[in-house]
Amino acid sequence: MTDRKSKSRGLGRGLSALMAEMPSEQTTKETPSRRNDLMVPIEQVKPNPDQPRRTFDAVALADLAESIREKGVIQPLIVRPYPGEDGIYQIVAGERRWRASQKAQLHQVPVIIREFDDVEVLEVAIIENIQRADLNPVEEATGYRQLVEKFGHTQEKLAQALGKSRSHIANQMRLLTLPDLVLTLLSEGQLSAGHARALITADDPAALAREIVSKGLSVRAAEQLAKKSGTPATKPKAMSTPVEKDADTVSLEGDLSASLGMKVTINHSAGGESGQLVISYKTLDELDELCGKLT
Repeated sequence: MTDRKSKSRGLGRGLSALMAEMPSEQTTKETPSRRNDLMVPIEQVKPNPDQPRRTFDAVALADLAESIREKGVIQPLIVRPYPGEDGIYQIVAGERRWRASQKAQLHQVPVIIREFDDVEVLEVAIIENIQRADLNPVEEATGYRQLVEKFGHTQEKLAQALGKSRSHIANQMRLLTLPDLVLTLLSEGQLSAGHARALITADDPAALAREIVSKGLSVRAAEQLAKKSGTPATKPKAMSTPVEKDADTVSLEGDLSASLGMKVTINHSAGGESGQLVISYKTLDELDELCGKLT
């Protein structure tokens, strides 16, 4: 468990610690005598259950395994002592190399042992993967949400530490309000983050996602399709045309959606001080979670 002090401080050592302690592949090749890694049995190394990266390309993993068979593991894994298990280590960075080493049937892997707390482990894992562009949009957004919800970080601090804009952090987290089918297509690369963002306010994102994939629509075409889907086929002539929301309202909707992990809609009365704030949930579990946050 992470203590209160760890939650209240800003982001930890993160990327600076990782880069300082993790030699580049080229440097390692040229100066093998300076390596300070330790060889440990591969069965004594375990992955981090909170690792943001969930998918590993099978072909790329096989290629890496073949390279490891020939040259060994050039870049050591960053690990920490596994909480509550003597002699066991938890991966902080390098799970892909660990998986490939198993495929290559290695009995030992090189590791660098560091004393990271729970917050720093997640920070380093997210930052390493983002810097290497290894995370898909869903994994990236899930990592951000973990840091916000589990460790109490703000979007502003995340943006500063990761070198991203606050709007990027908020927009990525908004993706998690989409249905599971859309998130699956996004994780598999059948939809881009641009496609997915266009579906966030649609009435039936899953159906539109299937149409976008089957027709191979561009992001612009997906935006037009989503816009049309929210317009009733027929509406009484007496109905007034709804006022288009200003950028501030749309931005606020996005921030609230990202914070709650649920779709939030703000309907403000034009020219007035009143309006409605609608929070949409998909399951009873989400409703229960919302009630917990509100109380």
